[in-house]
Amino acid sequence: MDVFVARQPIFNKQKHIFAYELLFRTGMSNAFPDLDGETATSSLLSSSFFTVGIEKISGGKIAFINFTEELLLQGTPAMFPPENIMVEVLEDVTPSEEVTEACKSLIAKGYDIALDDFVFSKEWLPLVKIAKIIKVDFMLSSIEDIEQIVAAVKPYKCKLLAEKIETYDEFQLALRMGFEYFQGYFFAKPEILKNKDISSSQLTLLQLITEITRAEFDPNTLERLINQDVSVSFKLLKYLNSAYYSRVSPVSSIIQAIAYLGERGVRQFVSLIATSKLSESKPDELIRTSIIRARFLEQMADSLGYKNSSDYFMLGLFSQIDAMLDNSMEYLMEQLPLNTEVKDALVSRSGKMFPFIRSIECYELGEFAKFSDIIQELGLESEKIPTFYMDAVSWADSYK
Repeated sequence: MDVFVARQPIFNKQKHIFAYELLFRTGMSNAFPDLDGETATSSLLSSSFFTVGIEKISGGKIAFINFTEELLLQGTPAMFPPENIMVEVLEDVTPSEEVTEACKSLIAKGYDIALDDFVFSKEWLPLVKIAKIIKVDFMLSSIEDIEQIVAAVKPYKCKLLAEKIETYDEFQLALRMGFEYFQGYFFAKPEILKNKDISSSQLTLLQLITEITRAEFDPNTLERLINQDVSVSFKLLKYLNSAYYSRVSPVSSIIQAIAYLGERGVRQFVSLIATSKLSESKPDELIRTSIIRARFLEQMADSLGYKNSSDYFMLGLFSQIDAMLDNSMEYLMEQLPLNTEVKDALVSRSGKMFPFIRSIECYELGEFAKFSDIIQELGLESEKIPTFYMDAVSWADSYK
């Protein structure tokens, strides 16, 4: 059974990763699969998470997982180690005495409870009193309604999580209102959209990325370039000796690293290092998401037999460069000698490469039906997607 899993970051006040919410489907339909009985439920979750591995997809962070009323009453969350998951009670669950008792039973076993898309009413009070986190959707609720929720839950020990935070203004608003955690793609958008000059050091890094990707170097030239930067050398060797490669004997020299990865692999790694330096003042998840996109799109292109898959790697890697440098995508693309098709996809969101970047955006949001339509148009087999995404996540996490 194919299992499609995506993750969405949850940040703390310092914009550091606190957890990931996991979105999963057994196919490309955009709905949670029907779960009629205990056997079917166990089979689905076992296939989804014990095969994929919660720790692998969540990078060792807490995994927020949605549970339906039926799953809660069956005690299904107890299939997972309590230190790895946050049990999310969906908004359409009836806050009955049976559900409350099921949640209390889970808490007694060491689990924490979160209430999803919370809208306050007195019938929810028994669950509010025992919940660890209350999630409030900023897109669905008015500011007045959110203020009422904040006031209503203030007497209790639960902490507030703001969902659907899409801009830094919304992040600051939620922060002022007393929210502790934040979910949404505010971190992946520019804080300032105006044509300001980028620094010479930033421009140098941008030029280095494009030059090392397209120019033809021999191994000795590559070795000399990498050795000029101690941090690049260190990170390259650390990366090759990480768990991702599970090497028996360590890689101990740059020339050995080049021989192992190949010219293309080393160029990509150096471009990742340079890109990460551009986003040093941003949340780590920004560069991590960009790396996942780069690897994911490259694998899609390779699977389709495209000879220029490195362009798709760059497409993913640069897809959030506007947020990294707080500038417009159009202005930044004018500074770089990138492929015209890459620029069209990023600036005007058009051209033959655009469906690729749109596909990974849909996948990240859990919009699997839209994603399915795109990959069908591209002629890509959906069965390969879980492997591509898990490899991209592992690759990005090993790069940290």
